[in-house]
Amino acid sequence: MSELVLIERDAYETRGVVKLTLNRPDAFNALSEAMLEALEHALKDIAQSDARVVVLAGAGRAFCAGHDLKEMRAEPALDYYRELFARCSRMMLTIQRMPQPVIARVHGVATAAGCQLVAMCDLAVASSEARFAVSGVNLGLFCATPGVALSRNVSRKAAFEMLVTGEFIDAATARERGLVNRVASPAELDDAVRTLAATIAAKPREAVAAGKGLFYRQLETGIEAAYALASETMACNMMQDAALEGTQAFIEKRPPRRD
Repeated sequence: MSELVLIERDAYETRGVVKLTLNRPDAFNALSEAMLEALEHALKDIAQSDARVVVLAGAGRAFCAGHDLKEMRAEPALDYYRELFARCSRMMLTIQRMPQPVIARVHGVATAAGCQLVAMCDLAVASSEARFAVSGVNLGLFCATPGVALSRNVSRKAAFEMLVTGEFIDAATARERGLVNRVASPAELDDAVRTLAATIAAKPREAVAAGKGLFYRQLETGIEAAYALASETMACNMMQDAALEGTQAFIEKRPPRRD
């Protein structure tokens, strides 16, 4: 099972960066039950480690083509489908709940649950040749669970258009709509990922972890409660060594001393 997700530590020659590569290239990295389990297990292990940044990539021509439709159709049953989509949702939420920022490295197509995977990552860097779609509607299956993530990244009308047409968008459009952060040529994709990952890895880990947790909690609440959560997070963050040293360094007009 571990071969379904390849793990590279200190990736991109950067300490604290872990690269996970979906490794079913012949199946366009489709999210089989075994793949979902392997990916969730790897993410949970990293969440408990001292890693600072995670990069999620795909082997072969595609980033991820979504669920494994052959596996899904083998023994159709309502209880089976309920458990499958619940399992997928748990894996997706693991990305959001782990303290490390997760960057999607998208070099090829990302469709259906593969597009959902990009949307659930905290950041995304795409090749100019990447394409994105939530195309289940073309098969009579509305991409409901991918729509949850997609609608939290792009505008409502843009998300709904993708969901009801199933049409692909290119990387430039994905960036314009907010689905990805940066677009690079295929030859420069890894350099773009490396730059972003290294920038984040250089920041105090405690501050980034606290900030990520607060970022998603406040998004799902009203503004008054969001400010209360943010105020408490900043107060606790301010008492951490990195913040105390950083502010003192600013006052003394010197670079902060980091571990």
